[in-house]
Amino acid sequence: MAILPVITAPDRRLKVVSASVGAVDAAVRRLLDDMLETMYLAPGIGLAAIQVGAPRRLIVVDVAGQNEPPSPLRLVDPVVTWRSEDVATYEEGCLSLPEHYAEVERPARMRVRYTDVDNRAAELEADGLLATCVQHEIDHLDGTLFVDHISALKRGIILRKLAKAKKAQLAG
Repeated sequence: MAILPVITAPDRRLKVVSASVGAVDAAVRRLLDDMLETMYLAPGIGLAAIQVGAPRRLIVVDVAGQNEPPSPLRLVDPVVTWRSEDVATYEEGCLSLPEHYAEVERPARMRVRYTDVDNRAAELEADGLLATCVQHEIDHLDGTLFVDHISALKRGIILRKLAKAKKAQLAG
């Protein structure tokens, strides 16, 4: 396994719509494992392949608490098939927008269809933090960041700070 570099905003690659994977092979499984290792080290609770420079419809998620055993999910070609009308608000962050957080409102419950690592069709119904995390990561596959769900003013502030930090890092 390998630790992959995470792309940080602003970067136009994060706005790319990811391509379907189709069949899961050894290379896809290896990328998913590398994504999990990268996510755990960060630390984070979700990661989309586009965040590590692979524009493919792959996400990994693990919302297990600190005192719980890991419970990693690997979703290939996830498609949301249902969202509840009731909503929940969570303070979201993102490995691609380090150290920035905002309250985001999303459907409280959802269902997603995907392919598992053994090439089997699977379905997951989720609520709470898991539903929020899965929706956040699927957004990445469509070129959407959590800041796209907040006011233009707040989004602008966050993106300007990230651009300034990236510029300083390159100059330093």
